[in-house]
Amino acid sequence: MSLLKIDNLSLDIRRAAILRDVSLSVDPGQIVGVIGESGSGKSMTAFSVMQLLPEGARCTGAISLSGHDILSLSEAEMCKLRGNDVGMVFQEPMTALNPIRNIGDQVAETILIHEDVPKSEALARARDALNRVELPEDRFPLTRYPHELSGGQRQRVVIAMAIALRPSLLIADEPTTALDVTTQAQILDLLTRLVREDGMGMLMISHDLAVVADMADEIVIMQKGEVVERGPSPEIFGNLQHPYSISLLAASTHAPDRSVQSVDDPLLSVRDVVRTYTLPRKKLFAAPGVVEAVRGVSFDLKRGESLGLVGESGCGKSTLTRAILGLEEVQGGEILFDGDPVFTGHKANRDVRRRMQVVFQDPYGSFNPRHRVDRLVCEPFHLLDEPPKGAARDEAIAEALTSVGLTPEDRFKYIHEFSGGQRQRIAIARALMIKPELIILDEAVSALDVQVRAQILDLLADLSARFGLSYLFISHDLSVVRVITDRCLVMKSGEIVEQGATEQVFANPQHPYTRELIAAAPDLPDTAGAA
Repeated sequence: MSLLKIDNLSLDIRRAAILRDVSLSVDPGQIVGVIGESGSGKSMTAFSVMQLLPEGARCTGAISLSGHDILSLSEAEMCKLRGNDVGMVFQEPMTALNPIRNIGDQVAETILIHEDVPKSEALARARDALNRVELPEDRFPLTRYPHELSGGQRQRVVIAMAIALRPSLLIADEPTTALDVTTQAQILDLLTRLVREDGMGMLMISHDLAVVADMADEIVIMQKGEVVERGPSPEIFGNLQHPYSISLLAASTHAPDRSVQSVDDPLLSVRDVVRTYTLPRKKLFAAPGVVEAVRGVSFDLKRGESLGLVGESGCGKSTLTRAILGLEEVQGGEILFDGDPVFTGHKANRDVRRRMQVVFQDPYGSFNPRHRVDRLVCEPFHLLDEPPKGAARDEAIAEALTSVGLTPEDRFKYIHEFSGGQRQRIAIARALMIKPELIILDEAVSALDVQVRAQILDLLADLSARFGLSYLFISHDLSVVRVITDRCLVMKSGEIVEQGATEQVFANPQHPYTRELIAAAPDLPDTAGAA
């Protein structure tokens, strides 16, 4: 008997069709991967199981969970099921956790809501749940707060909350999207182990085929609210039938056509850069500690080159990026852009700074939602001595938007009116506004669907050819770095441990850490029969 059975589920929200005749099942101990782009309906399917739907939603069909008819239950009855019979792991752990409550109280809260037990017992069981997700007591006491943990550690806390009562079904909604490759591999292994240990079923939701390829027993592929293909994982990858499924697979391995040839002339030179931070005093009269975030880093980025920088969270990538952009002064070494220092005295060199721009990971978070696109893309104008005004300003905006595949009329819209891929195009347009020579891409495609990611990579390759741009491509997604960069730097604990031509680094890694990163990266199984 199936643990979860969904039959012909349809969902309308204010008369707009969201899901149409969705059917799938999850057995005890089974992992079912639900794959699709944003808007495919995969998350709404999960929210229908939890009955966490927006106002105006109407479900038809049938959802059965452990013998319960979900669609016939009242909200009070659903509250008894959530957390008890079904747990959920959300995509962004920082927003899923309460920043003003310690992790012990947050995990214990699930137990206290569902069971009449003393708080001391709930905290003891919370400790057990945290131990199970590999957050041992000696390093992670119950009194820790979310801001004191890394992204992967926060996600483990969210998983502990979801499994505290050992539910029969676990729903994981994009649980590894923002994590680096080694942390992602650890979280996927952890989820798989918990499923096997507890015999629970798991609905694993992802936009990336490679993430679920090794762990899922069955794959369900969704498009525009419908299931277009399903089957056992080993069989479905070798025999994809639906055009959408085949296009998803092609996008996962897409390599943009890059025709730009770099020259030996270095555009950016980093020489023996050191960046340290002073830690808080542990005792009143004790000397403050010091941590070296960047230790003696040196490299060159050539004109027209795309240079990759990879490494785990905390390795120093972001600190080094801020130093290159002139946002944080370094304690040792020097950074030169076309022979000119990035810092003059204790201030960033304005003439150098205007020749560099950055594209951030989260395009929505990097924009002010109150302003229209025309004002947002003009933000870099503050670096110019005489920014264009009037018709010249409008012409510059139209040119930048057109160059990234948008229309001049899009300048009158607000950022919430665009999809994730369109927002990232606007972020790239903003970076192009003052015609920089170097663009730093900080995890610029890590949160995008595979097909949107492929489009953005093609766009970046095209812009590089048209405008002679150089890129510093920072990413934890090794598959992206491999297809978009000429050379690659591998960073660990503030140091560059390996560098070289990208394909050479990936095909024949020399440093043990590089081999560890490559081994942790998810990979698609043999797909020879997919075409």
